[in-house]
Amino acid sequence: MEDLTGRRTVVVTGASSGIGLAAAMELARRGDRVALVGRDPARLQDAGDRVREAAGERPELFRADFAILDDVRGLAERLRTAYDRIDVLANNAGALVLEPLTTVDGFEVSIQTNHLAPFLLSNLLVDRIGRLVVTASGAHRSGALDPDDLNSVLRRYRPMRAYGTSKQANILFAAEAARRWPDVPAYSFHPGVVRTRFGADSRLLALGMRLLPIRSPEKGAETLVWLANQPSSRLVDGAYYADRRLRRPFAKAVDRQLAARLWTASAKAVGLTD
Repeated sequence: MEDLTGRRTVVVTGASSGIGLAAAMELARRGDRVALVGRDPARLQDAGDRVREAAGERPELFRADFAILDDVRGLAERLRTAYDRIDVLANNAGALVLEPLTTVDGFEVSIQTNHLAPFLLSNLLVDRIGRLVVTASGAHRSGALDPDDLNSVLRRYRPMRAYGTSKQANILFAAEAARRWPDVPAYSFHPGVVRTRFGADSRLLALGMRLLPIRSPEKGAETLVWLANQPSSRLVDGAYYADRRLRRPFAKAVDRQLAARLWTASAKAVGLTD
């Protein structure tokens, strides 16, 4: 539906809570028309209510489970029906998975939820996207990405290694997207260690999230909101940011050949062809 007011349309995935919800609330306060994407219907409805309370307008809500690639394909179709243009796609959905689990599509949950699903969504919407912002993490330093085997982390599974591998993929994806899609500025960022629902299934991690001196979701969302609003001329296309400053990620996340291999492997994994 064409927006005759000239307002931007911003789609935020993983918007039911945490960084995604905080970013959606701030963007809506600034006048953007926001669309929230989340997995849990009840939490998604609650998030919509909070955005409405913050900005005076209820956002559009889209339910999708990124652990199911058919859900992502359906989400892309619904977004294409709803919007002729998506000024900003914020690929923020993510998960820290405590056990070695695979999705119905056959991939380790972290690599699918955090990388393959947003990779697929972005590709299906690329002709409508004005800007791409990807929530990565400093945890990419623990990544061990192997494009030839996207399930390699299932061997001797360690949650932070799997999570770090997916975040390494996020940074590589944003950089490669900038090279392949020169008309779509793309950026990744580290939000800091943020108090979210991550690790809610673990008593130890949940306790740490409550007690450690870590960032609020609002603080974690600041760089996302900043990247969504800065003129592209002031940013480096494909680059990685933290605290609204340009940063250089670890070498494993700046390897152009690795990024190209990951793109090819990801396209094959989600059923895309050139």
